[in-house]
Amino acid sequence: MDHLNEYNSATQYFENLVARLSPADLDKSAIGEWTPRQVIHHLADSEAQSYARLRRLIAEPLGSVIQGYDEGAWAQSTTLGYTVLPIENSLLVFRAVRAASADMIARLNREDLDRYGEHTESGKFTIAMWLKGYTKHPRDHGGQIEKVLAAS
Repeated sequence: MDHLNEYNSATQYFENLVARLSPADLDKSAIGEWTPRQVIHHLADSEAQSYARLRRLIAEPLGSVIQGYDEGAWAQSTTLGYTVLPIENSLLVFRAVRAASADMIARLNREDLDRYGEHTESGKFTIAMWLKGYTKHPRDHGGQIEKVLAAS
């Protein structure tokens, strides 16, 4: 399935960007954007959400609730520590969850792509939409890291 190659390519793209970061780069940012440290923590949390969402879409009855969350509030939470915690655990989460989700993507068939839940913020949410969104997500946020690397 081409979806799997695209998903894995986005994962590798992000991994390669993070590998290029120096410790000094972690807390730099373009004006109005998250730092690489914040991006890495966000992607770990987002992937944890995506992991649960994909499994709900696959296994639960059509129309099951897919819960949204306030990513901005998560990023600002001092307890979640997006601005101060080391990135190592978040990178482990990102890698593990992406690998586990890739296992599920490899098992999807064409009919599965139409399975859907009801997202609390955006309404009908299909597996095809999940694939598109979570394939793009590391590339979208990778752009923030690329700006930091270009300025270094």
